[in-house]
Amino acid sequence: MTARIFKPAKNVMQSGTAKTREWQLDYEPEQPRAIEPLMGWTSSGDMKQQLTLRFDTKEEAVSYCEREGIPYQVIEPKAPAWRQTAYADNFAFRRGEPWTH
Repeated sequence: MTARIFKPAKNVMQSGTAKTREWQLDYEPEQPRAIEPLMGWTSSGDMKQQLTLRFDTKEEAVSYCEREGIPYQVIEPKAPAWRQTAYADNFAFRRGEPWTH
């Protein structure tokens, strides 16, 4: 029953960064998922997979795991690669394709 502590990635369908400032604690699966023979659905008897805890800081999540005696693994977030752009670059002479409406 190992826990993962990480910051969730931003939603790829939107440009916003909501729900990415908190740290999340998820449990690793203890048993593999099984395919039910009648309907073909995937199921598992491991109920800890459904549990997700959110913390404001990484230290709170680590202290919770240490207090409860849960082995944990901290996954540090990668810094986003920001590139500085200017509105004037849309009309620059070096632009590969002409700007149109």
